[in-house]
Amino acid sequence: MARTVGIGIQNFEKLIMENSFYLDKTDFIRQWWENRDDVTLITRPRRFGKTLNMNMLERFLSKEYAGQGEIFKGLSIWEDEKYRNLQGTYPVISLSFAGIKLSSFDEARKSLFYLIEKLYNRYEFLLKDDSLNEKEKDFIKNISVNMDNYSAISSLGTLSEFLYRYYGKKVIILLDEYDTPLQEAWMYGYWKEMAEFIRGLFNATFKTNPYLERAVMTGITRVSRESIFSDLNHLAVVTSTSEMYADCFGFTEDEVFSALDEYGMQDRRTDVKRWYDGFTFGKCRDIYNPWSIINYLKTGRLATYWANTSSNGLVDKLIREGSIDIKISMENLLKGEHLYKEVDEQIIFDQLDADENAIWSLFLASGYLKAESCELNEETGADLYELALTNKEVQIMFQKMIRKWFTRSGIVYNGFIKALLQDDVKSMNAYMNRVALSTFSYFDSGKNPSVETQPERFYHGFVLGLSVELADRYIITSNRESGFGRYDVMMEPKNGTGNGVIDNCDRTAIIIEFKVRDSDEEKSLEDTADAALKQIEEQRYQADLESRGFSGDRIRKYGFAFEGKQVLIKSI
Repeated sequence: MARTVGIGIQNFEKLIMENSFYLDKTDFIRQWWENRDDVTLITRPRRFGKTLNMNMLERFLSKEYAGQGEIFKGLSIWEDEKYRNLQGTYPVISLSFAGIKLSSFDEARKSLFYLIEKLYNRYEFLLKDDSLNEKEKDFIKNISVNMDNYSAISSLGTLSEFLYRYYGKKVIILLDEYDTPLQEAWMYGYWKEMAEFIRGLFNATFKTNPYLERAVMTGITRVSRESIFSDLNHLAVVTSTSEMYADCFGFTEDEVFSALDEYGMQDRRTDVKRWYDGFTFGKCRDIYNPWSIINYLKTGRLATYWANTSSNGLVDKLIREGSIDIKISMENLLKGEHLYKEVDEQIIFDQLDADENAIWSLFLASGYLKAESCELNEETGADLYELALTNKEVQIMFQKMIRKWFTRSGIVYNGFIKALLQDDVKSMNAYMNRVALSTFSYFDSGKNPSVETQPERFYHGFVLGLSVELADRYIITSNRESGFGRYDVMMEPKNGTGNGVIDNCDRTAIIIEFKVRDSDEEKSLEDTADAALKQIEEQRYQADLESRGFSGDRIRKYGFAFEGKQVLIKSI
């Protein structure tokens, strides 16, 4: 009989005791223990079993659960007497930064302090321990949301010492989602303050802590050593390209197919693979997204389960406010093309605004992109990755995200698309001005907004919107070579094409040139629109279309002129 599928259970004991669906990942305990690293940082995409594995580690090692190892009976870790004897033998400090998601440093700091206060409340028995003097007991009593920074920074190291004295054994520290407050800090503009605090906390906890036996940290990203890990020279970092623990997070293809067999879904393998496969850890390929697999086993319905588990706000911001090149790269990815980018697995948040490769590094670490191949660029010494969207679920996630950019103009945006397809220039002008008015600044609301770059950011975001809405009917490209120059947007009908030649196609192709008014050269916005149309003609942007069989009367040309949030569209 198939086990019950429980959604969102991150408590290992509850999962096992209720006989819920679980794939045995307890060998992670053995692998980690035998590697003997002092401090291990493991990065994996969200919802990949990090929290459950950390809870499993605590449940196995903590003295709090001494003599309660029977819960592991039947699992791989319990087969070895050596590990049966290890169970419940260490003091363990376990905490998670997952809930530190605040919009200001002051609020985030208070939230961190409250987390530490709750942690200390678990060890109130130390106040009765004769090995602590009165000053040390006063330190415990003063741990609160109102404590000073020094007390907070030293709190985990100090607790380690107190537990060592109580148990006579060094402690194991487990920190889940270590990078959540750092990502939020970058999003809301208090990165410097948060990075400085975390650096101090980590130094006192993991570097200068003589009472630490071992530690594990998990997160989505590997934040750069210079940002917070500059003092941790003994840190063992395990990223998606590392061989260590490759099959301990996420589900392998064999595990997924066995699960489908258990629930009578043998015939669904192809669809499940297309939607949820695509992750690679080290040399272990065909890793599946566990959150989506568990939800699919419960519902039997294909859907974007993993992609909908968070707001994806950071990803949205980086693409929406990103450069033209970033938007064009996303356009290509959504069409199934591959990117070739230099990737540094150390995420430098300070460079996300300026370094495009830092963005692709973040997307790869977060699971939105997969690495098809990698080779060393001998000239730069950097790794050159071949990147693609991870799977069908991720593709749909990006499509939904881009559609949301224009929800504020809603029916108006859809009206523009309809008018464009019908060659209704009057309506195109009316709709486009309303779209621009409501969304223009949305594409340039970052740290360095610029009036000069706003039109470019807006119209390339707009083109991404077109590429999503019309993907089933048109091949949409932007900023490509054609004739004697570069066009901004070309829309080529998909139907009726055979071997690149148009045959009985009932749609026309479309070329759009965007131009911002130069008051020194153009007297009016109408002059700017005329200049855009003239550029299309003089640069012979239609050359590619003509070479593929389009006659002149089947190619429509539009000039879009911008001045501030005002738009004028003309056609020939």
